[in-house]
Amino acid sequence: MRKNILNKIAIILLLIIAASCKSKKLVVVQRPTKDTAVVKTNDVAERLAAIRAKQVTFNTFSGKAKTKLVINNDDNDCTLNIRVNRDQKIWISITAIAGLEVARALITPDSILVINRFQNLYLKKPFSYVHRFAGRQINFKTLQSLLVGNAIGELLNEDAKFTPEGSNTGVTGDLQGMVYKLLLGPDLKVTQTNLANKSAGQTLQVANRVFIQADNRVVPSQIDITSNAPGNKVLANLRYTTVEFDRVLEYPFSIPKSYQPAD
Repeated sequence: MRKNILNKIAIILLLIIAASCKSKKLVVVQRPTKDTAVVKTNDVAERLAAIRAKQVTFNTFSGKAKTKLVINNDDNDCTLNIRVNRDQKIWISITAIAGLEVARALITPDSILVINRFQNLYLKKPFSYVHRFAGRQINFKTLQSLLVGNAIGELLNEDAKFTPEGSNTGVTGDLQGMVYKLLLGPDLKVTQTNLANKSAGQTLQVANRVFIQADNRVVPSQIDITSNAPGNKVLANLRYTTVEFDRVLEYPFSIPKSYQPAD
């Protein structure tokens, strides 16, 4: 009898654990097809304020994304576990088949740290290392914005020009020699971001597809990023399977003593 009771308790506990560990189902948002935002004014300041009000605000962000990552024709399918402490750090763990971690990165406004577990190597660079793959106008907050589908803050300035494009709105301008264009949907969420630095031969395109509801926030669940620079091409197709905001997160990162610096 006692054994049967213990077995029943064990089964109940397992069911509770299974239920608590089950990932939240991402709810797809049906975005409006007609303008529902207050942007009919020609006042640039009011337009910018309306767009900024639609940006996702958070303290922390965590997401898990099935990802197709192509770097200079080196094609890999992997999973990215992403954690962001707003304006402070971005932590990324890259796992391959069977959940084996192959690399980990820690990005701050000043630096980039990467460990390659397959080759026992590490990379330690200033943030400006990113400019090998994208324009010098790209900064930490740019990456942070792209991961959650926000507009890049510097592009929402008073010199920007607004153009209706069907039910969408185009926002164009020039930022320190970088030509940019944002495409906003009727809900003022960013659908596309295009950056081009012609003198440096660098381009960055980001497409946000299929928006979801997560912790009372609307974010894209599919993000396609293409970066072109002389000698370097990066393609990343992110498909979020879990998204959470404002949880208590950890950002573990250390370089093993046996690892050697990468070139």
